[in-house]
Amino acid sequence: MKRIVIVVVALLFVASVAFAGVSTYQVTGPVLELTKDKIVVQKGKDKWEIALDASMKIPADVKVGSKVTIKYEMKATSVEVKPEKGKAKTKGK
Repeated sequence: MKRIVIVVVALLFVASVAFAGVSTYQVTGPVLELTKDKIVVQKGKDKWEIALDASMKIPADVKVGSKVTIKYEMKATSVEVKPEKGKAKTKGK
């Protein structure tokens, strides 16, 4: 019985890790700028510029000065390989 409980708990843990998606984050503050492509929010002394896509639904009453909470995900748009420092380039023959 104890072994079954351990196996079930282990399977639930593995399933929760496997189905975990991209982490979401949030920022709260007054809106400084709002366009169809981006929203800029003041958080402390920093300005946070968040890109918006066409599928994003923004409430009609949001305007400059409104206090909002934005939920967002960090997502890569490209990856490049950089040469390692200290290694000389070799010429191919």
